[in-house]
Amino acid sequence: MLKLYNTLTRQKEVFKPKRQDNVKVYFCWPTVYNYAHIWNLRTFIFEDLVIKTLRFLWYNVTTLMNITDIDDKTIRDSQKANEKLKDFTERFTNIFLEDIEKIWIKKADKIVPISNLIGEMVRMINTMIKKWYAYIWDDNSVYYNISKFKTYWEFAHLDFSWMKSSVRIDNDEYEKDNVADFVLWKAWKKEDWDNFWEEEFIINDKKVLIKWRPGWHIECSACNMVNFWPEIDIHMWWVDLIFPHHQNEIAQTESITWKQFCRYWLHSGHLMVDWKKMSKSLGNFYRLKDLEDFLESWKIKAENKSVFYRWIRLSFINWKYKDSIDFSFSKLEQSFNTISKIDETIKNLYLTKKSLKSEKDITTQKWGMLKVKWVRREFREELQIFVSDFIEKLEDDFNFPEALAVFFNFVTFVNKEINKISLEEFNAIIDMFKTFNEILWIVDFTDNTNIEIPEEIQKKLEIRNVAKKEKNFMLADALRDELDSLWYKIIDSREGSRLEIK
Repeated sequence: MLKLYNTLTRQKEVFKPKRQDNVKVYFCWPTVYNYAHIWNLRTFIFEDLVIKTLRFLWYNVTTLMNITDIDDKTIRDSQKANEKLKDFTERFTNIFLEDIEKIWIKKADKIVPISNLIGEMVRMINTMIKKWYAYIWDDNSVYYNISKFKTYWEFAHLDFSWMKSSVRIDNDEYEKDNVADFVLWKAWKKEDWDNFWEEEFIINDKKVLIKWRPGWHIECSACNMVNFWPEIDIHMWWVDLIFPHHQNEIAQTESITWKQFCRYWLHSGHLMVDWKKMSKSLGNFYRLKDLEDFLESWKIKAENKSVFYRWIRLSFINWKYKDSIDFSFSKLEQSFNTISKIDETIKNLYLTKKSLKSEKDITTQKWGMLKVKWVRREFREELQIFVSDFIEKLEDDFNFPEALAVFFNFVTFVNKEINKISLEEFNAIIDMFKTFNEILWIVDFTDNTNIEIPEEIQKKLEIRNVAKKEKNFMLADALRDELDSLWYKIIDSREGSRLEIK
């Protein structure tokens, strides 16, 4: 039974979607004015893990996300780049989609740029004006009247007692101490250049046509209304959007539909860098592109970047999603060591497989001969325990660190059993790794044991082995270092020495 912590109620609840056969999940995604930074990536990975877990637990999930291609930041930075807004945002949208593909984040079933939702936003704003939840002000912008929405304070736990009346704010982002009527549709200003839409609004039974552009908060309401009308099951993003963005989404949507907008809200915590807030002024502001630039210093071969991306994924999985997490390069290197150990286990499994033969028992039944695959009973029971424990951790509010602990216990179990497994047990182990990896995506199943080593490289290994046998350790060490610089690793075992590509 899946339980999750619901920001709406501030408690852990049993998950009961409106329809079991169609769970509607929405997540705000990026404002495409720059490269995604690692706090973005942490949140994207959290959302990806939740979706993969729901599907792993046999929920039929439909996912929806928006692309914010119209807001203060996209307009500002497109002008700095001297590009048209559409060209500018499409470029960064493509970069973003490439980045998430690298770290195995599955794209939403439907991705909607908010520039495609202008008509729906206008329809919703007109409905709010008609119901007196919105009004046009002297600056020709349309504002939401939060005093009309009697439960406005509940979701973000706001205090209305000190709030001044008749105060408006047209910034897309603001803090709780600036709570006020927020902008739905912004009047055009010269600094907006040609980024405007002339739309009709009904004010006091009269049609008003003015150059305007949408505010930030209306976009997600419109995206859900068009695609999920009028209720959704899960809404996700990071904790900083509880107010004002998500609070405003609720107010906008529910003032139109008079139905509960979302049943469950999930929010991930902050990402710190060496336990300091990430900022450009502190020099600790990192994008995926910045981390990729460190590949050489980490001695990672450029064509083996999948290892690097699995490090990043593991670094962000091993934290409870609601907690603030700390990023550092030392922690990233720890993830590298862990991924290397997992890869070593997979390689050893493939090497073991080469010496295995299929073993079968033949049992006589009255109706004939029945072939039974040979898997030890205690081995099978251990695998069942691992699966059961893994699911139990996932169902406990997506406890990914504890689920990872089960996975690592399984890796330890495999390393202990590897010298006594049958071929059928090998297949069962690989299937179990694939089961874990349906969610984690940190395991590479490539069989690297048959990679052909160039003759000149193999000759260096043979010379090194002779030098080691003759106790010429200086030469042996020099050759080992030379092979290492050429991206080859020496594996010494009882059966002899072999080379692997790093």
